[in-house]
Amino acid sequence: MDPVQERQLQLTRRSLLGMATGGLGMAAFHSLEAAGGLPGLPHHAAKAKRVIYLFQHGGPSQLDLFDYKPDLERARGKDLPDSVRMGQRLTGMTAYQANFPTAPSLFKFAQHGQSGTWLSELLPYTAKVADDLCVIRSMHTEQINHDPAVTFCQTGFQLAGRPSLGAWAAYGLGSENADLPAYIVMVSQGKGGSQALADRSWGSGFLPTKYQGVKFRAAADPVLYLSDPGGYDKDARRRFLDDLSRLNELKLKEYQDPEIATRVAQYEMAFRMQSSVPELTDLSKEPESTFELYGEESRKPGTYAANCILARRLAERGVRFIQLFHRGWDQHGNLPRDIRLQCLQTDQASAALVMDLKKRGLLDETLIIWAGEFGRTVYSQGTLKPDDYGRDHHPRCFSLWMAGGGIKGGVTYGATDDFSYNIAENPVDVHDLHATMLHCLGVDHLKLTYKFQGRHYRLTDVHGRVVKPVLT
Repeated sequence: MDPVQERQLQLTRRSLLGMATGGLGMAAFHSLEAAGGLPGLPHHAAKAKRVIYLFQHGGPSQLDLFDYKPDLERARGKDLPDSVRMGQRLTGMTAYQANFPTAPSLFKFAQHGQSGTWLSELLPYTAKVADDLCVIRSMHTEQINHDPAVTFCQTGFQLAGRPSLGAWAAYGLGSENADLPAYIVMVSQGKGGSQALADRSWGSGFLPTKYQGVKFRAAADPVLYLSDPGGYDKDARRRFLDDLSRLNELKLKEYQDPEIATRVAQYEMAFRMQSSVPELTDLSKEPESTFELYGEESRKPGTYAANCILARRLAERGVRFIQLFHRGWDQHGNLPRDIRLQCLQTDQASAALVMDLKKRGLLDETLIIWAGEFGRTVYSQGTLKPDDYGRDHHPRCFSLWMAGGGIKGGVTYGATDDFSYNIAENPVDVHDLHATMLHCLGVDHLKLTYKFQGRHYRLTDVHGRVVKPVLT
């Protein structure tokens, strides 16, 4: 068959209609880009315009940070009762143990603020913003190991392939800044044990790829391949992109593949980011008071503290979803030593971010979440020593805090039993957290859907309820 005959066979009724409407499709696509999100969103008045998610990768110990259990001292070293453990599924790291010695925290707790929020001595800076925080002590999850637990926290599903939180927010609401992506991610490394962190944690899943998180690095080029090669000036780049866009539009008219439109949009975004990103990541014009507020480590690119400053700068520029992953909370041994180091790296900067946004009038419109993927066990992993212990993964209950847009400050919600092992009241699961986050952004989690493989999917799957008692 010659090429002419082959082309004639390709001109079916569907392809003819597609080619005829291709120009309109591209115009509609650019219109959507300019509008910034889906028609009809937000569904209701939003309290928060954006989210900053401070994800503490590895599972911080609620017993040593937020969930005060003074009576545990009487049980020190005693085997955790079977009536408390109730045959819980264990990880391979403690399933071999014959005994489960109760390990009370070595750290002192005190009440802070007018709210009287109980916090560990490891969090002296967080204590200063206690009245801005809502501490949830009754979180629980379905997964006991890191990878599926992180995947569940970030996508609402334990298996890879679903869109991440930030991708859903970007898809529904877009960005307020045409020169920056709607979803930006930064990763920092702590002093403790670390697990692998997959890029799918900020992926777009089955959503168009333009909604995936853009990872910023602590390097001369914060975004890979953003800079032009030597000898290739901005005018040449602009001419190249214009020609490439015309070729891609021809392909879009022919094949109607939305990924082609995504490619065009991403090339244009990258071109704009060549100007916006260097200005954003240049902290040299920040006053000395900023570094004093966030701590000495904030002067070092790539640290958690420096990333917190960048999170504030991104919030000022209207980025919709900002996520910081801080690794090192996987403390199976040497917990007292390692959790001190982790808190030294994170406590001041986390609290500074709350203070800084509040001072600038941005806290009321920014939802901040501080959380890991699960908690830690009350019993010691391995031998319990007078000044040392480790804790295994614990999905049945853990703690987090939220602050800012749409969230009541000075509130503690939920409670655990005397061993911080089971939830005693007001359980909150991962789907509930996601539903509440979307609600603060003005999105009904039941209505934000995407059709894939014949089914309408949503972030909360077939679950989730908004935790109304924590809302303003």
